[in-house]
Amino acid sequence: MNRGGKGFTLLEVLFVVIVIAILAAIVIPRLILTQNTAKQNACDANIANLNTQVERYYFNTGSWPSATLAEMMPTTTYDYFPSGMPSCPVTPGEVYNLDATTHRVIDTAPAATTHVHN
Repeated sequence: MNRGGKGFTLLEVLFVVIVIAILAAIVIPRLILTQNTAKQNACDANIANLNTQVERYYFNTGSWPSATLAEMMPTTTYDYFPSGMPSCPVTPGEVYNLDATTHRVIDTAPAATTHVHN
């Protein structure tokens, strides 16, 4: 379709732009979903680790920690979390709390579904 001149016609450029837009419409939502799934998996792994440390705390002290898990910070005799208390990557800034009846860590993030892990 190019009549002897160098370069692309408007129709060829338009076709390439449309193909790129279609590919972006397919790929971008998939990347966002994958990122959210990875964050939720990291949050679940944090909760499993916290539950293990809560049980360790109980075996070391004979009592359960408070709901805020403040007794388990790095300044205690036992080094439960040497890098500090983890937080959920799904909702940054939100902290994990301990359910007083089950003694299991829960994710108290308001935007996410609350998970209780055994």
